[in-house]
Amino acid sequence: MSEDKAVTTPAKSDGAALTKDAAGGEPLLKVTGLKKHFPIKKGLFQRQVGAVHAVDGLDFEVRAGETLGVVGESGCGKSTMGRLITRLLEPTSGRIEFEGKDITHLGVAGMRPMRRDVQMIFQDPYSSLNPRHTIGTIVGAPFRLQGVEPEGGIKKEVQRLLSVVGLNPEHYNRYPHEFSGGQRQRIGIARALALKPKLVVADEPVSALDVSIQAQVVNLLDDLQQELGLTYVIIAHDLSVVRHVSDRIAVMYLGKIVELADRDALYKTPMHPYTKALMSAVPIPDPRRKNARSERILLKGDVPSPISPPSGCRFHTRCWKATEICRRVEPPLKELRPGQRVACHHPENFADQAPQDTVLLSAAKEAAGPVAKDALATSDATSAAVKAATKEDGTESGEKSGKESAEKPGTKSGEKPGTESGKEPGKESGEKPGKESGKETGKEAAGQDTEPDAGDAPVVIDVEKTGPAREADPSGADHGSGTSHGSPDPEDSHDSDDIDDD
Repeated sequence: MSEDKAVTTPAKSDGAALTKDAAGGEPLLKVTGLKKHFPIKKGLFQRQVGAVHAVDGLDFEVRAGETLGVVGESGCGKSTMGRLITRLLEPTSGRIEFEGKDITHLGVAGMRPMRRDVQMIFQDPYSSLNPRHTIGTIVGAPFRLQGVEPEGGIKKEVQRLLSVVGLNPEHYNRYPHEFSGGQRQRIGIARALALKPKLVVADEPVSALDVSIQAQVVNLLDDLQQELGLTYVIIAHDLSVVRHVSDRIAVMYLGKIVELADRDALYKTPMHPYTKALMSAVPIPDPRRKNARSERILLKGDVPSPISPPSGCRFHTRCWKATEICRRVEPPLKELRPGQRVACHHPENFADQAPQDTVLLSAAKEAAGPVAKDALATSDATSAAVKAATKEDGTESGEKSGKESAEKPGTKSGEKPGTESGKEPGKESGEKPGKESGKETGKEAAGQDTEPDAGDAPVVIDVEKTGPAREADPSGADHGSGTSHGSPDPEDSHDSDDIDDD
């Protein structure tokens, strides 16, 4: 970042502190009432019969030096919004201001000088690079299009940019197909940074990459922001990535921003019900909490069609708090707390904005509550059954004792002795008859706790069914003979699939 920001901004992990520019002064980007409707045309004369409301009234600001994250479900208008503010799409209505200048309806010639300051990193690193051009041509294209001659020449500057993003400068003459997905995304980043822009819009920059590569690219974007003083608008659906890189976060639903807040406030105390549902879906990577009850919110139904969005609040058809006012009146995006703006009549973690309206809609009654108790009870019962089925009863080798239930010895849920899920004995994954997944001797299949000692007498197997007699191996190991250890009882001995009948 710039020297100013480096002095005044603590690390992101310490909170969503803003820069000196962010604390006051003109915002770098200001969006007011932004809309984009894609027309639907039918018939011979291509008459318009409707429109897709991809973006339907956005109001937000991006301050210099900060990172604004944009999250939401697929189809909520995130990518369309990114292309609108970079002027790759023409808005239907609204106003876009960059550094105080209205760029809403600038043409190609008018936007050409602005392209130096506003750049975009595209989602797909495979389709965003021309396969017929070398990396040097791709990264050097902005210089040629803008008529800029960098010091030392274009080739030297391109090689410097490649080294900045972690690539070898010797890759200058290679083609895109010679690189992996992560390397191609780095090439796209180098191209976006060629003209030292002030604002970079990153449309899902890591969604097409492997997890290990995602971390590298995210850390690269963070380092470049500190070095070059960049301002980011990062569009993503990965809430963990957004939390790591963002100062403020905007949550979109069906073309509208439903909540805009500082990162820490949004993740600790989400106020919009949709935001709370999103946050409940984030997995907790802590093995010690794997058995803890989850407050997972299960939303019923699908996202309504953007061709005919619901009246009032867009989320009322899936919200568990929706009332009549939610269906009739669209909630404005109001600042209920310092730095936290919410569009909701009945927000979470805050006083009700419409306390007089308490009768839930029928859709709200059918919607899942904040904690789906029935689903959690079923999940807990399933987990308990699995745990009971795999529980170790005094053995260190993970063997099954046969006493996990009150059923007959060697049976499970009415199955035949020594079998599992009604399958024929010895026919599951090449296991031995009377045994389960390499567990010891036929005595365990009969429900006995005792294990054979190393000095026990050899167990004779029926030769007519399984071949020559063998001695029981105390270790229970299969030495690759294809024969099976059977039970001393004749009725417990079974055919083996690994033996060819004579």
